[in-house]
Amino acid sequence: MTSSRGLSIMALLCVVGCGSDSATPVTPIVTVPKDTTPSIAPVSAAPLVVLGQGTIAERYTSELWVRGTTAYTSSWGTRGVIPGNAVKIWDVSGSTPLLVDSVIVANAGTTGDVQVSDDGTILAVAIEPRPNGGLAIYSLASPRKPQLITRYSSARLQWGVHTAELARVNGILYAFCSIDPASNVPAQLVIVSLADPANPVEVSALTIGNPLIHDVFVRDGLLFAAEWNDGVAIYDIGAISGSVAAPKFIGRVKTVGGQVHNLWWFNDPTTSEKRYVFVGQEGPGSVGSSSVGDIHVVDISNRAVPKEVAVFSVTGAGVHNFSMDEANGRLYAAYYNGGVKVLNVRGDLSSCTADQKTTDGRCDLAKMGRLAAFANTSTNGLAYVWGVHWQPGALYASDMLTGLWKFALP
Repeated sequence: MTSSRGLSIMALLCVVGCGSDSATPVTPIVTVPKDTTPSIAPVSAAPLVVLGQGTIAERYTSELWVRGTTAYTSSWGTRGVIPGNAVKIWDVSGSTPLLVDSVIVANAGTTGDVQVSDDGTILAVAIEPRPNGGLAIYSLASPRKPQLITRYSSARLQWGVHTAELARVNGILYAFCSIDPASNVPAQLVIVSLADPANPVEVSALTIGNPLIHDVFVRDGLLFAAEWNDGVAIYDIGAISGSVAAPKFIGRVKTVGGQVHNLWWFNDPTTSEKRYVFVGQEGPGSVGSSSVGDIHVVDISNRAVPKEVAVFSVTGAGVHNFSMDEANGRLYAAYYNGGVKVLNVRGDLSSCTADQKTTDGRCDLAKMGRLAAFANTSTNGLAYVWGVHWQPGALYASDMLTGLWKFALP
């Protein structure tokens, strides 16, 4: 999922087939004269302790998934002359992640989302760019030796699967594939049944997003779609009267600034509250030096009329992907050149004092003291954290420039 930007959307589509993570391409930075990671943490926020780092230098590291003692990282774009066609496999049982193997995905320019199914049986990898876009499905009978079951493509998926979210609806596993737009080809969300992983079946396709659909979050029969400048949309795909085959639109909100990139619907197991959706906004940036974009908080108490109520900003850095420790109410956010930010998000996020509000009336989580911890992955002045993945006992972060990091929990 990612970012600099300088070319138009159409230029990006022509040059890299939407291999970048956003509507504009990344401009790689080879060297940075000093550590540009912003330091905005208040005194009350504590730094995360680094347990270890596993280095990758030949490719840009991107998506991250951890299950048990094994981690998987994908790769983005081209670094030097090396394409982003690899999925790296790590032993994370100890403090320092150890690279144990890799899978090379033929004809891939970017291996995007990488995710393990909830039952641990398969690994799904999103593939870009066109005309080789698709979804690679691997058996995890041996978790550190994935075996290809099938590489699925179609008239729709061939344009490039930018993100692929695995989720189960009414007991059936699906891949929710965000398809790159192209000339005369609109952005689409294609839902693929993986009931039989060897024989994926397209169940439905929605033409949504302006100019693209970036990602989704699926839970309890609801689908939250990151539709970029069209905002956050909510669909019923099995909660009440909708279905995966016939999603039913419920409501939409256009968050401030648009550029809706990713989402997380917080279901608090302690309070049973399911009120807030956290929204990542991805603006322009350059690998290793700059990024832009805020965390927006949307109240979905009324799902037909969701409302943005709060925001969290980091000066000089933009948010990318999320992970959550829901039991403890902690949101972990990858912040590109800003490292990792940890927010305490339990409780009321829509009520705050006048001096804790932005000029447009939203609550400012930073002014509310919600920043609980932070981390810096800078090495020789370079940092660009793409993804985070919380697991009981540790936090993992993928840095585009340096590889996989493991942190102690705050």
